[in-house]
Amino acid sequence: MTISPPNPGHTGRPVNRRFSVAPMMDWTDRHCRYFMRQLSRHALLYTEMVTTGALLNGDAERFLRYDETEHPLALQLGGSVPGDLAACARLAEAAGYDEVNLNVGCPSDRVQNNMIGACLMGHPALVADCVMAMRDAVSIEVTVKHRIGINGRDSYGELCDFVGQVRDAGCRSFTVHARIAILEGLSPKVNREVPPLRYDVAQSLKRDFPDLEIILNGGIKTLDECQAHLGHFDGVMLGREAYHNPYLLAQVDARLFGSPDPVISRAEALKRMRPYIQRHIAAGGSMHHITRHMLGLGQGFPGARRFRQLLSVDIHKTQEPLALLDQAASLLEGR
Repeated sequence: MTISPPNPGHTGRPVNRRFSVAPMMDWTDRHCRYFMRQLSRHALLYTEMVTTGALLNGDAERFLRYDETEHPLALQLGGSVPGDLAACARLAEAAGYDEVNLNVGCPSDRVQNNMIGACLMGHPALVADCVMAMRDAVSIEVTVKHRIGINGRDSYGELCDFVGQVRDAGCRSFTVHARIAILEGLSPKVNREVPPLRYDVAQSLKRDFPDLEIILNGGIKTLDECQAHLGHFDGVMLGREAYHNPYLLAQVDARLFGSPDPVISRAEALKRMRPYIQRHIAAGGSMHHITRHMLGLGQGFPGARRFRQLLSVDIHKTQEPLALLDQAASLLEGR
């Protein structure tokens, strides 16, 4: 297995987490991230969760692959064996990632059975050991994404115990999904929607741990909401809304980072994707691998439905995918 040497322009560089796009399984792959980067230069992007087993026993190069333009970029890991996580953090650093994030929030049965995700909130000492092992192994920052609790361990005192132990292991940045996770009987999808959002609990964490960076995640849908939350938190993380309505990312740099650059149009965003898509097709890939992440550009204007149809239905019938892409692009002219 060959991993690229560290990129000195990125490794160890401070990461700005004022706005980030959440790690989302089956969604935030390298093609999705490349597309999102065309819309925002400053948003922090995360990979899908990658398990330690996949990296150490599988095709690590495939899981770690990304385009240089994706920076700032974080790798999210799933695992609970400190030595394995340390080894994977070293791979991430060698590959040039800007941050390693430990998943302590995923509620699915599959990951629970392997001691991955939200179930680790019941084992704060183990999470602390994992963070310490990774921090000892690399110079890039190690962060944690977690829930405000799990069923059976959902008091504020227990949350503070978790955060305190992980802080004492050296973690300084916590992304808080402001819902508990119910580990039995609810699917991951329902766990993202049914347990009530408790922004007040996350605010209490920031109040009681003022020295820590606290990033808010969960239920945020607009940049107006982001700006309001930034009055209480160090950063905000959007997930599904950023994926389904990606064009909101086009205003992130101006509104949340103070960038003077003009806001990119939908048409320009698609135009920038064309060479990337062309290279992917030339390498034997399918255009659908990329354009499935771009359907959300087609919202709120005449022809939007046709745009989505071209790139989700007609794409599987054409022998000339780039011509189809150009047809879709014509629907974005002036938008």
